[in-house]
Amino acid sequence: MKRTAIYPGTFDPITLGHVDVVMRGLKLFDRIVIGVADNPNKGPMFDVAERYAMVSETFSAESSVHVARFSGLLVDLAHDHQAHAILRGLRAASDFEYEFQMATMNRRLDAAIETVFVMAREDYTFVSSRFIREISTMGGDVSALVPEPVLSRLNRP
Repeated sequence: MKRTAIYPGTFDPITLGHVDVVMRGLKLFDRIVIGVADNPNKGPMFDVAERYAMVSETFSAESSVHVARFSGLLVDLAHDHQAHAILRGLRAASDFEYEFQMATMNRRLDAAIETVFVMAREDYTFVSSRFIREISTMGGDVSALVPEPVLSRLNRP
């Protein structure tokens, strides 16, 4: 049986920090399913189809990474993909409180699903999708912080 983890997020847009978490997660798991959350209440820059496409293109050469759209409970997505773990990245201590609460609630919903935290590489501790959106809309250069499928979409007129 393959060890499968779910890596959930809105990925609006996906950053090289997210890519780093996935690649490091592949050292721990045989398969990672990236769950692209469909949550229009967050007011995303990109709709869920575009975010799904960017994530899929980013990992097109990686056979151990699969991408799925989802709305609803994360544990349901885990059940759908026979995953026994949730992969999460932590950039700073400030991320921990929210992530701890989410992990505790997910454990309450299904005690068989573990949450595994991966610390962000130092190069990406300051990178967030929110910063990428803000900087790019003001004309700043984010080329060193996002994969090519994102950059080409951010640079569209």
